[in-house]
Amino acid sequence: MTTDKRTESRRAIEALRAGVPNQDAVRALGSSQPDLEAKFKQQLQVAKQSFPTGKQAPGMLVAGEFGAGKSHLLEHFQSIALAENFVCSKVVISKETPLYEPAKVYRSAMQEARIPRKIGHALSEIASSLQFESPGFTDFERWVNSPDVPLSTRFAASLYLFRQEKHHDDEMKDRIIRFWSGDPVGVGDLKKWLKEIKEAATYKIDKAPAKELAIQRYSFTPRLMIAAGYSGWVLLLDEVELIGRYSLRQRARAYAELARFIGKLEGASLPGITCVLTITKDFESAVLAERNDAERIPGKLRAGGSEADLLLASQAERGMQIIRRDKLELEPLTHETIHKTFDRLREVYVSAYGWEPPIDYIQLDTSISARMRQHVKRCIAEWDLTRLYPDHKPNLEVHDVRPGYEEMPELEAPAEDSPSGNEA
Repeated sequence: MTTDKRTESRRAIEALRAGVPNQDAVRALGSSQPDLEAKFKQQLQVAKQSFPTGKQAPGMLVAGEFGAGKSHLLEHFQSIALAENFVCSKVVISKETPLYEPAKVYRSAMQEARIPRKIGHALSEIASSLQFESPGFTDFERWVNSPDVPLSTRFAASLYLFRQEKHHDDEMKDRIIRFWSGDPVGVGDLKKWLKEIKEAATYKIDKAPAKELAIQRYSFTPRLMIAAGYSGWVLLLDEVELIGRYSLRQRARAYAELARFIGKLEGASLPGITCVLTITKDFESAVLAERNDAERIPGKLRAGGSEADLLLASQAERGMQIIRRDKLELEPLTHETIHKTFDRLREVYVSAYGWEPPIDYIQLDTSISARMRQHVKRCIAEWDLTRLYPDHKPNLEVHDVRPGYEEMPELEAPAEDSPSGNEA
């Protein structure tokens, strides 16, 4: 066996032992969700066909129990998307990356972005792939400069500056790419760079709220990717159930963002993007029903009476409707699935350590009420103990761990509910 194969197998085992699947683990175990995989492949084709028409391909919301394999499925989807020439970003929704904050989700997506057949900072690689005389770039440049496109002039000015190769300096190029990646760029800097190439009068740099620029980047970036020769941008958002721990207004904004990513927010189409989000299966009953979000959030917002609150109420309702009506559930475990996974996992373990677990030693728990992560981690733990301590017969205890949906006051950020300032 080659060293590379052993290393790959060990990386897979380590990821599965930690319960955080990586590409090695996905390649080793494959996917046990053929219907969802087929639907995702169709979604990618629709995304390619929808872009020329200016439409966003509808996304997918996948529901499953904690530990049932949602993260594994997203990792598998990422490998499919990369093979179809899509740029792909897998983002875990967290306290640091809340769904109600488009700017933070975008910045995380840029940090996690992967591109086909290349390594390195994704947007730098994408920008370096631009062919300024190609039809794709010409169409993109025309769109960026169109007065009918609701886009800050910062994007048109920065694109114009970027393509002026004879005037390039590395610092300016890096600052522009960082702006596209989510960092601020000063109005004074853009004006200075334009003045240096005698184009100061060409672009009037407008003031733009940081929150609005974040939304605009979701329109600009996938078109930039397509202009560089890629099929589009796939966003994979994991652990969306964290919505349940936000304050009421933050939950409302998060539901609205869910609808935007799925492509069902009226007037907010994002051509070139297609998304898959995951959520726990009991979120609907625990949050929408028991906490009464479905009625409480729209009611409270509409009671405020402001135009912004009325719009947010409608958008939040759209997101909650998606959770109630449009989510797709993971296929339930079967005895056949568990045994196939066990056989594949055993092969990877042998490859990783050169040690063969006795097939008849483990009393494999084939209960289909248990979750896949539980089966996998139990196998690996028993094999580890048996390999390291051959005279000891392990006896593992399994405890059920489930996520909670209680609100977390520390997530509250009053400043976020006030109008955003301009991006410097």
